[in-house]
Amino acid sequence: MVNDLDLLEIKKENGGDYLAGYNERRHSIKRRAGGRLLKFLAYLTTVAAIVLFVFTSRVLMSEDNKIFSPLSWLSQFKHLAQTSDNLLKGEENGRVNVLLLGMAGKNHDGGYLTDTIMLASVSPASGDVSLFSLPRDLIVPIDGYGFRKINNINAFAENEQPGSGGLAVSQALSRVLDVPIDYYLRVDFISFVKIIDELGGIEIEVENTLDDARYPIAGREEDPNYENRFEYLHLEKGWQPMDGELALKYVRSRHAGGVEGSDFARSRRQQKVLQAVKDKVLNLRILFKPRLINNILTTLQEHVATNFKVWEMVKLWGIIKDTDADKVITKVLDNANGGLLVDAITPEGAYILQPRNGDYAEIQYLVKNVFSNAPPEQTSAVKQEYPALEIQNGTWINGLGQRMATDLEKFGFAVAGVHNASRQNYEESVIFDLSYGEKIKSLAILKEKTGARVNYGLPDWLLAELKQQNENKVNLTQPDFILIIGRDADKTQSGV
Repeated sequence: MVNDLDLLEIKKENGGDYLAGYNERRHSIKRRAGGRLLKFLAYLTTVAAIVLFVFTSRVLMSEDNKIFSPLSWLSQFKHLAQTSDNLLKGEENGRVNVLLLGMAGKNHDGGYLTDTIMLASVSPASGDVSLFSLPRDLIVPIDGYGFRKINNINAFAENEQPGSGGLAVSQALSRVLDVPIDYYLRVDFISFVKIIDELGGIEIEVENTLDDARYPIAGREEDPNYENRFEYLHLEKGWQPMDGELALKYVRSRHAGGVEGSDFARSRRQQKVLQAVKDKVLNLRILFKPRLINNILTTLQEHVATNFKVWEMVKLWGIIKDTDADKVITKVLDNANGGLLVDAITPEGAYILQPRNGDYAEIQYLVKNVFSNAPPEQTSAVKQEYPALEIQNGTWINGLGQRMATDLEKFGFAVAGVHNASRQNYEESVIFDLSYGEKIKSLAILKEKTGARVNYGLPDWLLAELKQQNENKVNLTQPDFILIIGRDADKTQSGV
């Protein structure tokens, strides 16, 4: 059941009263000492904020809740001094969840509609980080509005009470995903561009030439000449210098041709930009450049707000600072083959995405189990052989195939597809080995984790199915293994 959205009432802290009663001389000494302290904390906090920006590229903007309010720092100094003793929200339960939102900004048409929605999760014990992207067209229940696109929540809340969007979205998604979301951050495009420009730009290795003939031009959304609404974005393969504007286009491009046109490619581009910004920050030794710190601090203060306290940001940075970008777990919720979402059209003719099974159970399972790690020795063995795996659900149990795929991916199996088998009365799971013994280590692990028996021969009906798939699909890659899961899999469930 969806409860009423508790909208955030942001209260400004008043830190001026602590000086009352001091004489002018002591007041002056306090002011000078406090000024030096505030500057130091400003530098420290800005470094932490940039790193969080690097890892997430998503921050929150609200005029009423600026995270770098000088008056709030002194009241939090004792927490900064005891950061290691204080617990982040969720830390006691082994997982800190942060909602990350991206939007155009208040000066744009529809500027409070969230363009990017991501759940970042951190395991305090291991330092593991996951980024789980949700599409803006996904429908979710919103109090007072029924089922609407997820990107509307922030705008609805901001319209009712300015500054409440971040909390409203985090509360709604907490119910949908069935996990606590205690922190939220939101970024507009201005802060993204300005921070990269302040750093002097970045260099990105473009893996594939990017051609996007329909990149939207800001401010020309309603141009009577339709062609004038877009520009042609072209980036050659290889190392390319980028300022903030070009980096923004690189991570936002949605209509590129070829392999760069997918959501997965877009996610990879975002990760490359984040890593490039992180490298630039470390190379510049930003802590020793006060003027640069001040410039970035101004940008953050104008465009960033959050329910993070300063000491919480510093502690979170301490947890994730040594996490390599290539070790960040990234998941994109999409409508691809075997994905958890399907396309739909509303009675009004609007395009939406909805859970393929009619509820959010599969999505919840994926989110909750993102940190269920497989043994390193087994993942290493599988990744050396890199087997492609097709999973077919041979039961009437909704979501069983996707749950199995989620678990087996952690071992390194490349799940090429998840779909229903031709019949749903399988009692026992079976593995068909199309590698014919060439990937024996992976086969042994797959058998161990699923409890399935192995069949080295292909029955006529399966040969017919594979032939039909080849006729209907272009560039179909034959899997190394086909796993048909039976009712026994509901009991054994890969057991990660």
